[in-house]
Amino acid sequence: MLSFPTPSVYQSSKCFVTYGVMGHLDPNQPPTKSKPWSTVAGQDFINRVELIIPQETFEVVQKLVMERAAPEYKRVVMSLHDILSGAFFAEYIKKGDVVMLSEGRKGIDNVFTLRNGMLTMFLDKEAYERAGLVGKPDGVKGKRGLKPRWVVEIDLTGPSMVPGKKGFDRLIYASKNAFGTPVTWLFCNLSSTVPNPDPIAPHAPTRCTSEPSVLQNIDAMLPTLKPPIDAIGPEGREELEYFSTELYEWLSLVRLQSPRVQVGDQIDPYLCRYQVPGDGQQGKICKVTWQGFLAPSWCRQTLLDLVAGLPSKSWFSFSTTTFSKGMAGDNSEVSLFRPQGASGEYVMWEIKSHE
Repeated sequence: MLSFPTPSVYQSSKCFVTYGVMGHLDPNQPPTKSKPWSTVAGQDFINRVELIIPQETFEVVQKLVMERAAPEYKRVVMSLHDILSGAFFAEYIKKGDVVMLSEGRKGIDNVFTLRNGMLTMFLDKEAYERAGLVGKPDGVKGKRGLKPRWVVEIDLTGPSMVPGKKGFDRLIYASKNAFGTPVTWLFCNLSSTVPNPDPIAPHAPTRCTSEPSVLQNIDAMLPTLKPPIDAIGPEGREELEYFSTELYEWLSLVRLQSPRVQVGDQIDPYLCRYQVPGDGQQGKICKVTWQGFLAPSWCRQTLLDLVAGLPSKSWFSFSTTTFSKGMAGDNSEVSLFRPQGASGEYVMWEIKSHE
């Protein structure tokens, strides 16, 4: 019998690095299918967006993205049956475009998600059997040492998902008898229009706004902000790996507001041996953070505005992080860096959480 280890924070996530060149940006027809735009838009439930820029470009960023209306979402208490019935189902699920995420931790609790009309339920064995729905095992097949879990996926936009159809009536029955308890949801309407009257209003949602948090004039030691020439060629795999690893480590420390990257840091080398790579350049940088329940479409549009609006020779870093899938730190991330003096080039890191 094969032995499968219990998921642990000590398991390594996977990191995929891409070095590429962006195509021409047409404001009237922004790209959707090519990298990095498809990668950013392909994330599911984004919790945090972080932007790192040189201090001298802060005024430009302020006009580009910070003076716009901050992204909004709602926190609401509803049962699954409330979502699958009445005007909410007709207006928001069948006609509209919303994303929803229920409370709970995947792998431990019963969690529900809704994205692109696809309802996904992560269930324990007892809830799965009580619901009577068709699903598939969650995780590696044959993990007998762990509590078995199941995943049920249902496309609510399909033609069979209407009252009177056998599959939909079975789902309604499960929502009443197996998942009748109201839970807290995060709700984000991706459409530019809101139904009138609003079907979510009777559930007294709490309106939330993701206002940007700004940290300015950080005196930092700067690493090499442009990949070496050797990394660009077909034989430069090792050079690119070395450069991208060092740069990602520095960006992560900036995001954590670590004093290790600040000018004048004198930590005892016995406690920390990290040194900023490069030739010891200093500079002032700025960090802007949005946190909440952020739509991938908003993140993609913000990145488009930054690429088009910032000076072509200036560098910046833009990262999006999803909600944790269970354990702390078990989330996915996409980070994009535009090198200094290279307007169309980019380095992108895709961090995949533990599968």
